[in-house]
Amino acid sequence: MTVTYVIEGSQITDLERFWAVIGEAVNGPGGYFGRNLDAFADCLSGGMGTPDDGDFVIEWRDHALSARALGHEETARHLDRMAGRAHESNRNRLREESAQAALGRGPTLFDRLVEVIRDRTEPGTLRLL
Repeated sequence: MTVTYVIEGSQITDLERFWAVIGEAVNGPGGYFGRNLDAFADCLSGGMGTPDDGDFVIEWRDHALSARALGHEETARHLDRMAGRAHESNRNRLREESAQAALGRGPTLFDRLVEVIRDRTEPGTLRLL
C-alpha cells in the first residue's frame, strides 16, 4: 500500500521550516527527517520513516509558495551560514555561490530539494501540486 506524505507549501517560510514540515509529514509531530541535504537524501532511502520498499509518494501542495520562500534570497542566506562554518577550503566556493544567488542566479534551495527527492526516489514519487 502506497503511503502519501503531504508537504503543505503554504507552511514553508524558510529552510528551517521546511525541515520541520517534512519531518512532521513523515514522522508525525516533532518528527525528524534530516536537517541538511545529505541527511535528507539518506532519510528518503528508507528506514527513517519512509517505507524500506520505497512505496511512497510526496505531494508538495502549493509548491509555488515554497519555491518563492526557498528562492534565491533564502539560498544566499543559507550559503552564507554554511560558509561561516565550512572548512576554509570550501569557503570561497560557498561565498561565490551565495553571491550568485543574491544576484538571482543558480539553483535555489527549492531546486536542490526537488533534485534530491527525484535522485533518491522512484520516478513519479514527487508530485508538485
